[in-house]
Amino acid sequence: MKRNKRILALIAAVLLAGSLFTASCGEAQEAADEEKSFSEGVDTAIEITGYGQYTGLYGSAFLQEGDRLAVISPSALPSEEQRDAVLAGLEKLGYTPVEGKYVCCEVRTLENCLEDLEWALTDPSIKAVFCVRGGYAASEVMDIIPPDLIGSAGKLIIGYSDITVYHSAWQSAHLPSIHASMSAAFMDFPEKCFEAEQHILKGEIPSYKCAGSKYDKAGTAEGILIGGNLSTLTSVLGTGYDCTKTDQPYILFLEDVNEDMEHLHRYLTVLKHQGILDRASGLIFGEWADTPEYCETYDGRSRGGTFTSVADMISREFLDGLDIPVAFGFPAGHGETNYPLLMGESVWLDVAEGSYTLEW
Repeated sequence: MKRNKRILALIAAVLLAGSLFTASCGEAQEAADEEKSFSEGVDTAIEITGYGQYTGLYGSAFLQEGDRLAVISPSALPSEEQRDAVLAGLEKLGYTPVEGKYVCCEVRTLENCLEDLEWALTDPSIKAVFCVRGGYAASEVMDIIPPDLIGSAGKLIIGYSDITVYHSAWQSAHLPSIHASMSAAFMDFPEKCFEAEQHILKGEIPSYKCAGSKYDKAGTAEGILIGGNLSTLTSVLGTGYDCTKTDQPYILFLEDVNEDMEHLHRYLTVLKHQGILDRASGLIFGEWADTPEYCETYDGRSRGGTFTSVADMISREFLDGLDIPVAFGFPAGHGETNYPLLMGESVWLDVAEGSYTLEW
């Protein structure tokens, strides 16, 4: 009897260990599944069909050799490597970079960020503002800075990601800005993108032709280009620097990184409820970089079938009833490819079967 009890106890221990091992493996596999990601728009075939000299109201804001550029980081703190790359890169291009006081310190305050940006805008010797990195906290600065300071300065700001907040503020002040790579432009960056960024800084604006997507909606539209990072853009809605309040026709550009389907759907729903999608003359969707594959709460099954891509989700959920041109996959955003865009100026979008063009 005792022997049988020992055998049963041993069997139970083996089964328990097996179940624990299986559960552990299952949890590990689930974690691995959650970590998988995909990207869209990062490898869209693109051609620069030419460069046109800027002829708008702010021609004097573009750069010439020897111009002094403020190098600041008005969002998150960058690394020394990022800061050094910008300083050395701009100097190599023939400009004179001038570092702000609080670009790469160990600790800084909101007042420090504000001081650097105010200096960059008010110093008459500074021609433009080149941001080292994005990250977070631009909205905290913009909630404090006097709006008329931006308009009276009339200077370009260069950057993307969290710098979307500043793009919105610039467009609210009726100023152009440049959506483009920051420190990455001077590190490991595709030559064609770097060439385009050099041209646009000087007011030589590229025209683009991109391979189309089956989700595109054909048509033509013209309007000022606004937008940027989707999740960041939602943080400016309703503020005094909300670019979507413009009374001009606009084309909306959106991209994002590390956001799953649920979050992207939520942000786009905010834009839909605010009427921002309905008022747009056209839509351009850029890169969806490092999008998590696993999304337990929203993957399309409750909407008639699993979403095959972000473009699929947007097409099914947000484009019905919109009689405007829509282009997917413009290679700008958080992927390795990031072609520059002139924001706040009138752009012509032409979406045809198999391709679309973007011209200023």
